[in-house]
Amino acid sequence: MSNMLNSKTQSGDDSILLAQAETDALIEMVSDQITLDTFDPNDHELLKRMVIEGLGDSRGLVRLRFAETLGEIGEPATPFLIEALANHPNPVIRRAAAKTLNIIADPTAVSPLLHALLNDEDTVVRGSAAGALARTGETAVPALLEVLASTEYPESTKGQAAWALAFIGSEAAEHLYAALDSDSVDVRCAVVGAIAHVAQEQSDERACKVLVSSLTDPASVIRTEAAAALAQINYPPAIPHLILALRDRDGEVRKTAVTSLGKIGDRTALEPLQAALKDELEVVRLLAKLAISQIEKR
Repeated sequence: MSNMLNSKTQSGDDSILLAQAETDALIEMVSDQITLDTFDPNDHELLKRMVIEGLGDSRGLVRLRFAETLGEIGEPATPFLIEALANHPNPVIRRAAAKTLNIIADPTAVSPLLHALLNDEDTVVRGSAAGALARTGETAVPALLEVLASTEYPESTKGQAAWALAFIGSEAAEHLYAALDSDSVDVRCAVVGAIAHVAQEQSDERACKVLVSSLTDPASVIRTEAAAALAQINYPPAIPHLILALRDRDGEVRKTAVTSLGKIGDRTALEPLQAALKDELEVVRLLAKLAISQIEKR
């Protein structure tokens, strides 16, 4: 019995080593063809093998090399990566396909990537799909905004969509400004977060003004987001508006405004912060004391 088990184990090990040797030979062949400029991007069978065998290899470094090579090949590989992402039962291959689509950033992949973000059972696949959508850029923005506006999707999915929007940043600026009038709080909140990235990237006056105006949004979560964002940019006109936010009816907004004024460090905020030492919320009073200390140390 023991000999039989050992024989089966040996046979299994041999088959794994053989498969790995074939995969190694495949990537070497493709690499040589690319170097010699003889690679045929219309060789569909070869591209399929690279996706299924290469991205399904048990060795992480080998999968990475195939992903990078497929990324170098670019858009001719997209259909085969999309097919693997949509239908392959092995989550390792679906993950690697999404990550490779991230490298290629092909706009034609937006729809299948969105489907993976919304429907794949594997959390890594969903996260990788969000990353690839972010890299795709402006083309993905309308779809991401639709996800945020929907009531069907969980907060985790909306969080990934909001992150992708913020990553796209200035490339999506016109879409973002248009979406500020959305009835959806989730959309407006994500847009404010993304516009904050635009303001940081470019010191964009329009983006800064949007953040200031968002301090009066009807939704307290958006006022809080705007107050936090304004601490990260050097925009002196925001200071009096943050001082007004110290009297906001929502405690979270007041807390964030106090913290932001402390980070900005302008001495015109000292007197209003002294008044905040009498706030009804203990956390606001404590943060006001800290903010005053921060400013005075400057």
